[in-house]
Amino acid sequence: MKGAAYEALKIETLAARLGDVAALRDVLGDPKGWRVREVGDGNLNLVFIVESDKSGLVVKQALPYVRLVGESWPLPLKRSFFEYHTLIRQAARDPGRVPEVLHFDEAQSVIVMEFLTPHLILRRALIQGRILPKIGKDLGLFVARTLFRGSDLAMEARQRKADLALFADNVELCDITENLVFSDPYFEAELNAHTSPELDPIVAELRADRDMKVTAQRMKHLFATKAETLVHGDLHTGSIMVTDDDTRVIDPEFAFYGPMAFDVGMLFANFWMAFFSQDGHEADGERDLMRTFLLDTVEECWSVFCAEFSRLWHTERTGILYQRSLFEDRGDALGAEQALDEVLHDIWVDLLGFAGVEVHRRILGLAHNADFETIEDRATRAACETKALKFGRHIAVNRAAVQGLSQVRALAERLQSGVIA
Repeated sequence: MKGAAYEALKIETLAARLGDVAALRDVLGDPKGWRVREVGDGNLNLVFIVESDKSGLVVKQALPYVRLVGESWPLPLKRSFFEYHTLIRQAARDPGRVPEVLHFDEAQSVIVMEFLTPHLILRRALIQGRILPKIGKDLGLFVARTLFRGSDLAMEARQRKADLALFADNVELCDITENLVFSDPYFEAELNAHTSPELDPIVAELRADRDMKVTAQRMKHLFATKAETLVHGDLHTGSIMVTDDDTRVIDPEFAFYGPMAFDVGMLFANFWMAFFSQDGHEADGERDLMRTFLLDTVEECWSVFCAEFSRLWHTERTGILYQRSLFEDRGDALGAEQALDEVLHDIWVDLLGFAGVEVHRRILGLAHNADFETIEDRATRAACETKALKFGRHIAVNRAAVQGLSQVRALAERLQSGVIA
């Protein structure tokens, strides 16, 4: 495809168009033996699994529009460029936690990467009630390492500024987040949709809630201006693939330089939504163990994040922020600890705000998630979503007063049990 004008791949054309790429032939062999299927179930892209008798690969191609909506919503193809550059940086910052990239064609917006098998999308696994003992630790390490090592805490200043400039061009995908996450859910935006009329009263309440709207705009303000580190930008349970022994993070096309707390808040929000969805997935048995697992996972993830972030603070803090020359080198280790505590506290407060807004947009905005959408009984689904909406509002608006995850856990459990109406 070298030098050719952009053209969307098809099952019937993929082998012919990519058959000369050495990286694919090395893994798959003769393209005459390739078997191609399209598996993309996301909102934006084409995704193909290409297999042969030798092995398999994934081919991902950006479309010039939002797949969920259609050609009426055009979108730049360059988002694959940002995804590629994010994947190679994340691979260096936390080796083995993202799929290996074997080939990138910028003109065709194609990324060829490792086929993760027998991995399953984490969201699907949670809906099925699977308890995955490694995900809390794996994800805590991933966010700590990628966020710390992509920031002015660790990077050489010139390279950090060069990356900031490079990712600043991911304007259109940031615009999607800025509108669909932080603004649209809180007024009658055209693309909004909630699935149950039973939600109408609480939707009206949230859209009239001055404190919640100010909070959402405060979080949007931070999202747009707090360029701390390279963030994944869309880190949820649909962007993670798992087995019992392995956890991989995929789909970082929304990457940009933003707040450290954004990825952590988005991730935690999706575990909390999974918690509130469990009533709708109990057909095959009780889900009490699953609920406990989901809350435990958030606590483990945050504990691991803080521990690893602190380790990196002590061993890899070589950037322009909080230089050792001001603290440890002057015999003031306590000063460095005070600074670390303040940085982690800021991340904690901000992640609660981002998490609350993420819960709201996944229920009230354009892009919902399967945790709730796959609940067939409308009344049950509405009850689950109502609890989640109340939870999201509380943690976002009251974020500065929440002292720790024990308080958040107690709130979730009270809402789930019906103690809080």
